Amino acid sequence: MIFPQTLIFRVHAIKRMLERDIAVEDVKQVLLDPKILKEYVDDRPYPSYLVLGWKDRRPIHLVVALNNEANETIIVTAYEPSIVEWNEGFNTRKAKE
Repeated sequence: MIFPQTLIFRVHAIKRMLERDIAVEDVKQVLLDPKILKEYVDDRPYPSYLVLGWKDRRPIHLVVALNNEANETIIVTAYEPSIVEWNEGFNTRKAKE
């Protein structure tokens, strides 16, 4: 899936990016070749997706919503997945014990 070029950052995303040392350029890098891990097609007001991408060797997860009418990708949040919670490759969550 190719995400629209116009990026909109929610306030929550900006706060979390600052806390987690994730730059706008990192988000753009992830969106160049994202792997969709989960689809939330019934989310409102827009369908959203959990995607995985890489900035150099650093894994980054984004939650993005798509406003196709306005050709916008809305960045909801961004974080570096933890190896404690995610399986190798950061594609799936580990089962809770």
